[in-house]
Amino acid sequence: MRATTEVVICGAGAAGLTLAIELARRGVGFLLLEKLDQPFRGSRGKGIQPRTQEIFEDMGIVDRLFAIGGVYPPARSYREDGSHTDSTLVESSDAAAAEPYRQPLMVPQFLTEAVMRERLAELGQQPLFGHQVLGFMQDADRVDVRVATPSGEQSVRARYLVGADGGRSAIRQALGIGFPGKTLGLRAVVADVVLTGLDPGAWHQFNETDMARRISLCPLRGTTLFQLQAPVPLDGEVDLSAEGLDAMLHERTGRDDLAIHDVYWASAYQMNARLADRYRDGRAFLIGDAAHVHPPTGGQGLNTSAQDAYNLGWKLAAVLRGASDELLDSYEEERRPIAEAMLGLSTRLLDNARRGDNRRGREVQQLDLGYRGSSLCLATAPAESHLAAGDRAPDALLYGAGGQPRRVFEILAGTHWTLLGCDVERAIAPIRAGLHVHVVGGSGELRDSAGTFAAAYGLARGEWVLVRPDGYVAAIVASGELEALCGRLEGLTCSGNPPAG
Repeated sequence: MRATTEVVICGAGAAGLTLAIELARRGVGFLLLEKLDQPFRGSRGKGIQPRTQEIFEDMGIVDRLFAIGGVYPPARSYREDGSHTDSTLVESSDAAAAEPYRQPLMVPQFLTEAVMRERLAELGQQPLFGHQVLGFMQDADRVDVRVATPSGEQSVRARYLVGADGGRSAIRQALGIGFPGKTLGLRAVVADVVLTGLDPGAWHQFNETDMARRISLCPLRGTTLFQLQAPVPLDGEVDLSAEGLDAMLHERTGRDDLAIHDVYWASAYQMNARLADRYRDGRAFLIGDAAHVHPPTGGQGLNTSAQDAYNLGWKLAAVLRGASDELLDSYEEERRPIAEAMLGLSTRLLDNARRGDNRRGREVQQLDLGYRGSSLCLATAPAESHLAAGDRAPDALLYGAGGQPRRVFEILAGTHWTLLGCDVERAIAPIRAGLHVHVVGGSGELRDSAGTFAAAYGLARGEWVLVRPDGYVAAIVASGELEALCGRLEGLTCSGNPPAG
């Protein structure tokens, strides 16, 4: 028996779930396959950076994550004599109109993914656990995928296949895509443990400058667990039982008042920095760890993976509705350089951590990442503008003509393109499916009473800014250039039902 769908997603971690939600929001048919029999249990990725929080707001889950998570605790560094000092590990600042989230949110990965599965269920979809891709063949029109299911092997015919199946990606290997990079000469244990003897209000760090004895224990927000992290020898077995980790804890801290009673999840792994040679092969794509792996320093992994999927999701949906297939080429064009820079950042932070410097600044928040120079930058900004095509579209506080407060992010939220005009004639804007038009100032329906829109966007009277479905600026133009811009936009805002698979 052969099933048909639009997209097959291999892997139901954070990347696969993000893509599934984005496709479900747009009415695209898909199968989300996961070879594991049950959801991942660990906290491998526990930091949700500000830019990802913005994305999760659009997806409708950010408030749920804040409800179960929390801010990062202070770092408590212990000296040899048992005394300690507390310091701020993660740089943060107060929320602003343009940047409503300015500090990372700690949520263990298994809780983040549980919230994402809940959101997916609200959209009428769910992962298929115990389903493993065995192989696939593709031609110019489709991908035929062989899947092992609990009830036997099945064949699925799809328009596209997406590998979200981790650093050892079977999809990437089957495509013959190289994964160059390097092993970083460091092996570590990460474990979620039930622990007594430590204050859950701090991230406890011992022997920070001694890699042979270093160990840290971070309370996991939303749980009663601690995450244990510790370098271990490159070779040999590591005892990941409660008894083995308890012995490691006592040996490295010298404290007999601490005890590990249970291990919820544990892993010993080699740190690597690797980047796929390409992200696309015909009708198959790579996202997340299938495309890039790196050390965990800086909390970049889950965030970069989710943003890969957020970038690809709207483009797949548009092409399935009739947009040019060339739109999909912009996925690798935009996301691969981001991953390359992220690998450099996380490796640099790892080198700093080896010297005992664990501080994190704005560079890990991902608010400044963008796509300037992308082929989807439909027009360049005027010379005097501080915002350019490819930049993240800022938030701002506006007021509706009826006096009610409105945020720009609320206006952008959804699956559409958005055209914002500054004191312009609304009548000259196009009316088409998939494009929402709003006018700020003048006779428009929105007012910039607090001046936050002007401060964030810097538009002159008569200018328009076009924002993509994923919240990045596509163009800034004067009213006289709007008709030409709309011509370039043709084909990117295609709407209607996806074609049958």
